[in-house]
This record gives sequence, C-alpha cells and structure tokens, in this order.
Amino acid sequence: MAIHAEGLVAIVIFYLLILVVGIWAAWKNKNSGVSESGDRSESIMVGGRDIGLFVGGFTMTATWVGGGYINGTAEYVYLPDYGLAWAQAPFGYALSLVVGGLFFAKPMRSRGYVTMLDPFQQLYGKRMGGLLFIPALMGEIFWSAAILSALGATLSVIVDININMSVVISALIAIFYTLVGGLYSVAYTDVVQLFCIFLGLWISVPFALSNPAVSDISVTAKEVIYQSPWLGKIVPEDKWLWADNFCLLMLGGIPWQVYFQRVLSASSATYAQVLSFLAAFGCLVMAVPSVLIGAIGASTDWNQTTYGSIPPKDKDQSDMILPIVLQHLCPPYVSFFGLGAVSAAVMSSADSSILSASSMFARNIYQLAFRQSASDTEIVWVMRFTIFVFGALATAMALLTGSVYGLWYLSSDLVYVIIFPQLISVLFVKGTNTYGSVAGYIFGLLLRIGGGEPYLKLPPFIYYPGWVNQERIHHVTGEVEHFIQQRFPFKTMSMLASFLANVVFSYLTKYLFESGMWSHKYDFLDAVVSKHSKEIMDKATLVSNQDNIILSEMAPVKQALGASLAGTFINTEVLSDDGPSSPEALLNEN
Repeated sequence: MAIHAEGLVAIVIFYLLILVVGIWAAWKNKNSGVSESGDRSESIMVGGRDIGLFVGGFTMTATWVGGGYINGTAEYVYLPDYGLAWAQAPFGYALSLVVGGLFFAKPMRSRGYVTMLDPFQQLYGKRMGGLLFIPALMGEIFWSAAILSALGATLSVIVDININMSVVISALIAIFYTLVGGLYSVAYTDVVQLFCIFLGLWISVPFALSNPAVSDISVTAKEVIYQSPWLGKIVPEDKWLWADNFCLLMLGGIPWQVYFQRVLSASSATYAQVLSFLAAFGCLVMAVPSVLIGAIGASTDWNQTTYGSIPPKDKDQSDMILPIVLQHLCPPYVSFFGLGAVSAAVMSSADSSILSASSMFARNIYQLAFRQSASDTEIVWVMRFTIFVFGALATAMALLTGSVYGLWYLSSDLVYVIIFPQLISVLFVKGTNTYGSVAGYIFGLLLRIGGGEPYLKLPPFIYYPGWVNQERIHHVTGEVEHFIQQRFPFKTMSMLASFLANVVFSYLTKYLFESGMWSHKYDFLDAVVSKHSKEIMDKATLVSNQDNIILSEMAPVKQALGASLAGTFINTEVLSDDGPSSPEALLNEN
C-alpha cells in the first residue's frame, strides 16, 4: 500500500495544531480559576457560563457541522434521483437552531440548568431521568462512532493509511484534550476546526470545478448529462416522507445535550438566543462547498479521471463522494487541505458528543441519582473516567460495527420521538407528571420501533398507510435486498402521539388522585400526591444560580380551580420577558 508522505505530514501538522489549542484552552481555564461560588465540575460542563459571542458562535455552529454533515450533504446532492431537493440537513439543522433559539434557549438558560436532563429529573424524578438518559446517550455515542468510521474511510481514500490506525489516533487526540479541558478545550478547538473546514473545502472547490472531466454544473443541474440532474426533485408519492424527514431534522435537532451544553454555557439567556441564530447562519454557509462538491461529482465523466470508468454510485461509494472528488479531481496538495477539513469536521463533532454524554452521566446519573453527597472533585474524576470510557466505546463501535450509521439513524429518531415531546411538556405544559412521562415514552418507543428500520434490517410490525415493498441492489456484490419503506410520516406521528399521551395520562392521573377516586397509597411513583418525597432526589440541587431550588422543599401539587383553559394547560411564563423564570414558581403553580 502506497502511503502519501505529504498527506501524512499535513495530517500530523493539523493534529498537532488541534492538540496544542486544546491543551492551551485547558491551561487557560485552569489559570483563570473557578469562582468561589462555582464548581470545577460545572466549569468543565458549561465553561463557567462565560462563553463569548465569537467562540460561542463557532462552537455552536460546530455542533452540527461535522463529518456526517459535510459528507452527507455532498452525498445526497450527488445521488441520482435525490439531489439538492433531498439534501435536507443544511436547512433542517439551521431551522432547528432558529426554533431552539426562539423557544428553548431562554427558559433553559434563565433557570440555570447544567444539563438537558435537569428539568426532567426536577419534575419527573430520578428514575424517569435515567430512562430519558438512554436515548440521549445512544444518540451521542452512535453519532461519534459513525463520524469516526467515516473519517477512517476518508483517510484511507486520500492518504492510503490503515483505517483502524487513523480512527484510533483521531479518537485519542479528541479524547485527550476533552479530558483535560472540558468545554473550554472543545470550544476553542472548534474555532480552529471550523476555520479549517471552511478554508480546506473552499480551496478544493475551484480546482475541482476547473478539472477537464467536469461539465458545467449549471447545465447538469437541470439536464441529464452523466446522470440525473443534481437539483433533484420530490415526486408526489414521496412528499410525506420528505416532510417527515425534514421535521425530524428541524425539531429532532433541538433536544441534544451538545446543543444545550452551548446554550447553558452562554453568559445570559439573550446571549444563548443570539448564539443559536449565529449558528443557524453558520450552518448554511458551511454547507455551500459540500453542495458544490456533490454537484461536481454528479457532473464528472469519471472515465477521464484516475478513479476509473465506473462512477462511485455504481460501486456503492456514493457516501464517499467528497473524499473521492478531492482525491481524483484536485492536485495532491489541494486534496490534503480538504482532508484536513474532513478531519476537523469529524473531531469537532466527536469531542462534543463525548463530553455531552459524560456530562449527563456524571451529573444526572451518578451525582443526582446515586451519590448526592459526592464532592466536586469526585464528580470531576467521574467525568474524566466516562469521557475515556464513552470515547473508547465510540471508537470500538467505529472499528467493529458495520451498521453504525443505521444505529445512529435509529437513535436520532428516538431522540425526536421520545425526548422532544418530553422537553415540550416539561417546559411549556403545566401539570405533566411522571405517569404521563412514562406513558409518552412507551407510546413513542412502540410506534417508532413498530415502523422498522431498513438500515438495521429491522422489520416492521406496524404497517402504516402507504407502505411499499422496495428492493435495493448492491452493485458490487449483485445482491438484491428487499425492505419495507414507510411513506407515511410515522416518525412525526409517533412524536405527536408521545406528546399527547404525556398530557392525557398526566391530567388523568392527577384528576384520579386529587379527586379521591384513587387512594393516595397507589401513587407509587410519588408523582402527584407526594411530590416532595425522597423519590424525587431530596436535597439534590439542580440549578446553580442565586435562587437554588432544593427539591425536598418543593411544594406538593395542588388542584387548580377556576383557571382559564390557556392558564391551566400552557406555561406562559417561560415565554415572557419579565426576568428569569423560576422552577420553584412554575412547580408551585401546578
């Protein structure tokens, strides 16, 4: 195997740069000191809540602009019969940041939460918090594994180095600087990584466009030259499938700890909103070179290139179109710049996901559920240990699991179907409780799993209206794979059913217990009658601002009489501009 020495030198220089920046950020954080009222563990999780607009804008943009984002966008633009019309990630994730900034950033930041799971544990208890941790953890770990796997394949295409070695080295560097610096290291390295992505891809685009094998992309956008036009189209029978996937990206992109970690690190609720809007713009800008590279791939006569006469789509290598374009349509030194961009994108996502997963575990599982008396130093060491464990787990999955992208698709669906409706309920709907939360969890899980998952060869046991039997031919092996495609928007329907189940069962159990139809002794989850019991983690502080809320001091739920319909069901306070919201006040209103 021929190893490109120049490529290896470029990678080594780039990785050393990232490592130096990560260590410098950790040193900067350590020497700036932790305030007297602050904790070292909280500083690692949310960066001392002093992330500025410049660094914050870059790191929040890097939340979604990762290896999967730039590779996936190029892939869908390139794929025949899909094209730009089906490259939904740029617009979907940009809108998710806008919606998150408008409705979710303010209530989460103004209440001083440390992780996304804090409001769930505050209202629904430690057991429900543990259940919601499962899909959140799956999403973070599978995402890290998927992009590390993509990085290994990319490096093997351009530099011809061993895939396993490249994955392990990349993961070790990301784990190391995340381990020593927490959010500070992740945020500052995101600035360098995002700059490398932008510069590396934009340097590559002009060279690829000017290659003699590439036709005018403005012509191939609408006319059939080498394959279907890269603008793509949405046929009428697929419109609900398209809408379902778009809603999943737009709304399912909100309830992720990687997003709320940035929101909660902002110095104020207003700053958190501004960061979200800046990141939405950044996502669109960063997608432009990926779209162009996908269009270039669709406009290339591959017979004139060193790649060979058979195009990537006929070798089942459409997912590698970005590194293939860099390798075969650009000069070697230019492709190495692009390689740095891909490596930067992967590491900017992997470090964020690993830190997010360890933050939720250390705080919401270890501290609040099991070791409420744990010292700050103990929490810091638990975080460091879990950063290493989750990083190693993601790396192992990237090396050993062939269907890691299928696992991530399923877990991201579960985040949308289960966590998003729970987040709406806990922030904006008054009176929801643990019984409703459990019901919503079960309904959403069954309806989503029931629809099946072709990537994991998981057959459906619920056949929604409009389902069709499809077949996929693997061009390399010649195998024909049959699978069921659900054209009904069942993911969004599952999310809505989960939300309605939460509200209906919450108010039903509330009425049955408070009216006396059910004895108080049957409130085994202590969710309605004994809201102040030990089951909801007494003496555990969830928010760290001037008005710390001790869960054991929260008032029990009282029946609201004579309230208007809107006042009964909708938490209007979280949308008001009359100062920060208080979790205690919100709970006392129930």
